[in-house]
Amino acid sequence: MKKVEIFDPAMCCSTGVCGPGVDPELTRVASAVYSLEQKKFDITRFNLANEPGAFVDNEVVNKVLLEKGPDALPLILVNNEIVKVGGYPTNEELAEWLDVKAAELQEKPRVRVSLKLEK
Repeated sequence: MKKVEIFDPAMCCSTGVCGPGVDPELTRVASAVYSLEQKKFDITRFNLANEPGAFVDNEVVNKVLLEKGPDALPLILVNNEIVKVGGYPTNEELAEWLDVKAAELQEKPRVRVSLKLEK
């Protein structure tokens, strides 16, 4: 199975989809990652603000950051090989890399909320 790693720039949270002004591109990526996780694909996101060690420990990522700086982020690796620098993958690119259909990458996370109502 292929391993996908997304090295995000520094963001306020793990997905970047928080706060009053959410970037629709980050929402699309979060949805695609969620869909792939539900299908048991090996996909991981690393946020520079929360997990700087992952950027230092990965020789490939470390080298790119030393050469190009933070503008190289997001950086996408498939099986520890660079497949995209400075931008998020499209759903079509993810589908091609992982041999799935792009339409399968649009599942939205569902959150169940339990309410206990008392009279």
